[in-house]
Amino acid sequence: MSSSKTIRRLAVSSPVPADIDIANSVEPLLISEIAESLGLKPEHYDLYGKYKAKVLLSVLDELKKSDDGYYVVVGGITPTPLGEGKSTTTVGLCQALGAFLDKKVVTCIRQPSQGPTFGIKGGAAGGGYSQVIPMDEFNLHLTGDIHAITAANNLLAAAVDTRIFHEASQSDKALFNRLCPPNKQGERSFADIMFRRLKKLGISKTNPDDLTPEEVKRFVRLDIDPDSITWRRVMDINDRFLRKITVGQGPEEKGMVRETGFDISVASEIMAVLALTTSLSDMRERLGRMVIGNSKSGEPITADDLGIGGALTVLMKDAIHPTLMQTLEGTPVLVHAGPFANIAHGNSSIVADKIAIKLVGKGGFVITEAGFGADIGTEKFMNIKSRYSGLTPQCAIVVATIRALKMHGGGPEVVAGRPLDHAYLNENVALVEAGCVNLVRHITNTKLYGVNVVVAINKFATDTDAEMNVVRNAALAAGAFDAVVCTHHAHGGKGAVDLGLAVQRACESHSKPLKFLYPLDLSIKEKIEAIAKSYGATGVEYSEQAEKQIEVYNKQGFSDLPICMAKTQYSFSHIPAKKGAPEGFVLPIRDVRASIGAGFIYPLVGTMSTMPGLPTRPCFFDIDIDIASGKVLGLS
Repeated sequence: MSSSKTIRRLAVSSPVPADIDIANSVEPLLISEIAESLGLKPEHYDLYGKYKAKVLLSVLDELKKSDDGYYVVVGGITPTPLGEGKSTTTVGLCQALGAFLDKKVVTCIRQPSQGPTFGIKGGAAGGGYSQVIPMDEFNLHLTGDIHAITAANNLLAAAVDTRIFHEASQSDKALFNRLCPPNKQGERSFADIMFRRLKKLGISKTNPDDLTPEEVKRFVRLDIDPDSITWRRVMDINDRFLRKITVGQGPEEKGMVRETGFDISVASEIMAVLALTTSLSDMRERLGRMVIGNSKSGEPITADDLGIGGALTVLMKDAIHPTLMQTLEGTPVLVHAGPFANIAHGNSSIVADKIAIKLVGKGGFVITEAGFGADIGTEKFMNIKSRYSGLTPQCAIVVATIRALKMHGGGPEVVAGRPLDHAYLNENVALVEAGCVNLVRHITNTKLYGVNVVVAINKFATDTDAEMNVVRNAALAAGAFDAVVCTHHAHGGKGAVDLGLAVQRACESHSKPLKFLYPLDLSIKEKIEAIAKSYGATGVEYSEQAEKQIEVYNKQGFSDLPICMAKTQYSFSHIPAKKGAPEGFVLPIRDVRASIGAGFIYPLVGTMSTMPGLPTRPCFFDIDIDIASGKVLGLS
């Protein structure tokens, strides 16, 4: 049961004030009180100020014999550019379960990037009276995990260019003397990490002086093909002018110029590694086997080949621990990892979920959110995250809004920053009925995994009973376990009590095993085609580049990895303007890439930007600080 001393009743206002104003109006509880409500002792966490703490992975060892709680994933229908409130629903549901239904519950969500926070989307702490607080700390630096990822990523990028530089300017002997320098007694030794490369090369010798000249050459020369390098530098802000840059223009770099670019930090493979790792030792192995490019002979070059896997792990040693925070109503939240939902899998970390599911125990609930629509976030949650975690969800939520369903039914284009058309602000049952084809396909697809599906209808002030009845009837006809209207944005946990009860019933009545969309021993193409079929595609078309890369990954032994489709979130198809539930199309695969350390192959469907740009009027225009109180103003 939830600890009553951590539960807070909200005094709600109408109309709903700005998110930051609501967040600033509530004094957070000391995080030590939230930890105590979960049964955590002071030795189980490190404090980061008064309102945040890192929960140490060592708690898993103590809890390994404890019963698991229920496991629920929150996805959604295909969204408008405004978003349909998945984060808000996730938080509101947890507030309902903990503050009103007296259940032990933990919210597990991603850490947001500062790019959208200062760009066009704003923060990701939920909204209205269903938020994570302190909202400003959640949306900004938090406990430094993304900064650690940025540092580790860029250290690896520097190591790649530096290794090419030194190999181009030194003989085998000179490289060997610098990599394995003799000590004062004239004796050489390998650094521990070097044995990983020696093993990869099939060299079992332990004394550097025993290597033949040919073995020395193979050991010291990675012979990286500059044209094959996929590892780019990152930073955690939107900056379109860094999408394509030239490095090596200084006179000391001796003309070693090449084109590269920056991605936003959450697009780094290291972020995906953090999200999918299961332990410190597992993270060390994943970081070491990240592939940065190929040798000129076509062999994959890894971080461990560069001798840097251990150093990357050291930079990430604190980031592996999830951050404990709280909701407006005093229920606990674990914030951890924030991988892109396009080129990565868009889910919070496995370790946070594993800790949470033991902390809530039998009859408790862990609610986690999957990025974008269920065709992307929930699909990747099931086929990638759940494969690696071994955890089985009992219930999947599909969040729907009348606004988005009207868009899928043929309503006017929805554009962020522009006023909504009157069709979205007035009753139009016919548009909603037509748009329910999108909801129905998401329900049908999600049920394939063996979970009970609950539809959460996120109610806006302009929605009518007739419109919501259409959605509920369509959801139940499609096989949803239940469909519930929610008002958590306006009323906090009280507005999601019915959703909480439906989720409880769905979990308690669940009995099926988790089913994956495809087995891993299928070919890369067969796995891609299985996912494309769930979108409504009748076939897949591969570019010449995609064919080439699939052949490369087959030769390199990576064909048994799961697939992480990099596709627009605005349509089941590859064309954002195709709303509803398109079918009969051929899905084009432009390229195929791999995150070997994270553990997936990602086909590119169309063009995916990994470094967003700033709009004409970014969110930063509204962000400031109250000089008297020190409180942040204008965050959304």
